[in-house]
Amino acid sequence: MGGGTLALLALVVAVAAFVQGTSGLGFALIVAPVAGLLQPELLPVFVLTAMIPLNLYVAWRERDSLDLSGARWITAARLLATPAGLLLLRAIPADSLGLVVGVSTVLAALVSLAAPAFTPGRGAFVGAGLITGLTETATGVGGPPLALVYQHRPPAELRSTVAVCFLVGEVASLALLFATGQGRPAQLGWALLLLPALAVGAWLSRLVHQRLDAVRMRLVVLVFALVSGAVLIFGP
Repeated sequence: MGGGTLALLALVVAVAAFVQGTSGLGFALIVAPVAGLLQPELLPVFVLTAMIPLNLYVAWRERDSLDLSGARWITAARLLATPAGLLLLRAIPADSLGLVVGVSTVLAALVSLAAPAFTPGRGAFVGAGLITGLTETATGVGGPPLALVYQHRPPAELRSTVAVCFLVGEVASLALLFATGQGRPAQLGWALLLLPALAVGAWLSRLVHQRLDAVRMRLVVLVFALVSGAVLIFGP
């Protein structure tokens, strides 16, 4: 990876950490398509690894707003679906991973934009967990189903609950990826190298997360996801 690519990826990671720390989603939607364009061999391990410290921070910061019941159901379903996500990753040719990430990103953004308001129940939690376990393990993108479930709940509840669900699922996915030879230490190294950029974005989110309009931020994230996903699909 050249210096210019590294600098661009660091900027993207910082912006994505700020967005997710503020709105509760967006890191993978922003980082995965860009990484797919710049350095596709980093996926999905790089995205999963980078999100662990970010979600640890957000979960601790918003711990008083955690929906423990919802988090339990989502996490149980997410862990159940993790092996299926690994099988999906194995079935995807290496040169097609960027296309898969692009398609999954665009579909996730479209669903997020079109979904009507609803009150989540046990079925919604389980469904979101199953889809997240499948897509996040395979591509690194798993936030939209969780955001859909909590999109009409208080922002602090969305941020804290999604962060906890992500955290448990990311550790499980990484453990399975490395146990089966699908993960490489070099991918972890790039995540560690970009940790300062992630820390800057997370710190900036702390300054504004209670004042920024999360609805508008969510819209910006989803529009970015549509554009970057389309570039992955139709690009060279």
